[in-house]
Amino acid sequence: MLETQAYHCPYCGEAVEAVLDLSGGDQSYYEDCPVCCRPILFQLYTDGAQWTLEVHREDD
Repeated sequence: MLETQAYHCPYCGEAVEAVLDLSGGDQSYYEDCPVCCRPILFQLYTDGAQWTLEVHREDD
């Protein structure tokens, strides 16, 4: 199941949107910000019904 989530880049502060695949369970992965191109750590927590997304700088 795919969901979209708005977030703010922890580097440049721009509002952007991520597409999340909830079918894979809990996930940690990096994606570059589409605005400033810096690596963002995405941490997705899900139980299949509810989910939470956290975004962090690579150096946090």
